[in-house]
Amino acid sequence: MSQCKCEAHKVQPNSDPIETTFELNDTLFAKALVAPTEEVYLWLGANVMLSYPLPEAETLLESKLSAAQTSMTNCEEDLDFLREQITTLEVATARVYNWDVAMRRKEKADGGESSKGGEKGGPNG
Repeated sequence: MSQCKCEAHKVQPNSDPIETTFELNDTLFAKALVAPTEEVYLWLGANVMLSYPLPEAETLLESKLSAAQTSMTNCEEDLDFLREQITTLEVATARVYNWDVAMRRKEKADGGESSKGGEKGGPNG
C-alpha cells in the first residue's frame, strides 16, 4: 500500500524512475528501476493478477487491510475466551482429582476399620 501511495505522489510526466527492491522468493530479493506509472498490478491469489489504477488499488488495499485488522481483533478475542476456558477446565479437573484423592483416603480409612469385622471392598466392588 505504501508503494501505491509513493507512486501516486510521484506520477509526473518527466519523473525519474524509482529504485525499489522486490521479493522473488523467500530468500531472494532483486532491485529494479520502476518508471512512473498510473496503474499497478495486484496479486489477488489463486493465480490471479489484475491491473488497477492507483486510486482504485489504494482503495482496495485499504479495505483489505481494514478487513484483516477486524479479523485479527476477532481472533484475539476468541483466543482470550479460549484461554479463560482452558483455565476453568484445568481448575475443574484439579478439583475432581482432589475430590477423588480425598474419597480414596476416606475409603481406606473406613475400609481399614470395617475389614476387621467382615467383608472387604469399596462401594465400586
